[in-house]
Amino acid sequence: MFAYYARLALRSFRRNQVLTALMVLSIAVGIGAAMTTMTVMHLLSGDPLPGRSSTLFYPQVDPRPGERMRPNPPDMLDHTTAMDLWRAGRADRQALVVESEIRLQAPDTGRPKLMTQMLSTHADFFPMFDVPFAYGAGWSAADDTGHARVAVISADLNRTLFGGRDSVGRTLRIRDTDVRIVGVLAPWRPSPLFYRLAGGNFAQGDTASFYAAPQDVFVPFPTGLEINDGHFQQFTCWQLPEVPGHLQGSDCVWLQLWVQLDTPAKVAGYRDFVAAYARQQQAQGRIQHADNARVLGLMDWLDYNHVVPRDVRLQTWLALAFLAICLFNTVGLLLAKFLRRGGEIGVRRALGASRREIFVQCLVEAGMVGLAGGVLGWGLTLLGLWTIRRQPVEYADLARLDLSMFAATFALALVASLLAGLFPALRASRIAPALQLKSL
Repeated sequence: MFAYYARLALRSFRRNQVLTALMVLSIAVGIGAAMTTMTVMHLLSGDPLPGRSSTLFYPQVDPRPGERMRPNPPDMLDHTTAMDLWRAGRADRQALVVESEIRLQAPDTGRPKLMTQMLSTHADFFPMFDVPFAYGAGWSAADDTGHARVAVISADLNRTLFGGRDSVGRTLRIRDTDVRIVGVLAPWRPSPLFYRLAGGNFAQGDTASFYAAPQDVFVPFPTGLEINDGHFQQFTCWQLPEVPGHLQGSDCVWLQLWVQLDTPAKVAGYRDFVAAYARQQQAQGRIQHADNARVLGLMDWLDYNHVVPRDVRLQTWLALAFLAICLFNTVGLLLAKFLRRGGEIGVRRALGASRREIFVQCLVEAGMVGLAGGVLGWGLTLLGLWTIRRQPVEYADLARLDLSMFAATFALALVASLLAGLFPALRASRIAPALQLKSL
């Protein structure tokens, strides 16, 4: 039966080629605009670690002075709190992280010095976040405690300095210190860069920087504090440090702690531990607002920071509104096309075709227009994503159509065309055969 309706639709398309082309183009342009922005939204709002995010948590404690308690604790931790929580070792895995800018050189390559970003962290960082390696591996916990001069570098830096070859064992000079490369990452592009994300509530929607590429150099946390001392940026200070950039023991929040908790019981226990720690520090007089402490899951942390940039959300709504306008245009075109065939429909009704058969035939025709629009809309979506990849924004390289959004393109085109065809099909099915035959 569907094949019969499809043959009728194709015959109708050939008789009204211009009108059919206009309908296909209207749906395609709307689908292309909507799917371009929806694909970007999908990529930027997804789970950065599917299957693992439910075990990752971010503790917060409020060490700020003042009689009035703020609605939320600071997005980062002060040095004393961060080290206390880390030394307690209450998680299955845990890692402190802090980002800083460095100047580095590979002495044996003859290349000039370059400025890049370094992440000081702990050995658990790599297994906890499932970081892939192309060569070598991360350092050990003993390297953390021993302040070892070792480093892991990104695939991009390895390609820049060593042509992409295995560089394990080579030397980097970071500022005035030599470190040995023990691992090279495979291409790794978490979206967003969740482990160093903070301050989204103060960004007023300007959060594109959350989708920057990962740091080029990773070193043990104590090592990073030593070799880059004086070059760390405080997030918030209630009293400026005596030596700018030297933040150990300062009245500043500037560190982040991530913990892995593998069972709900461990999550509850860790929350109790953080709350008890805050009360203990309040009793000792170091902090004043013990109740302003919490432990958020990874996805809750992303939501709290409103990670999707405001302009992406706005563009998505505008594109959906544009798709709605295109659908209204398609409704008008379908209505004109179906009513123009009133005589043909009247004859079919007189020969015994039911209203239901006429309605289904018109919907099949609308659906085939939608599928054709989906094919063209898919091409326009690829063109739109290619254009975004040429834009100077941090997430530009992420703008690619995955399998789920490819399927969504055709699903949206089909559903949109069927919705657009409902009213015209209903009007066509109610055409009175007697009046149409009388006018022939």
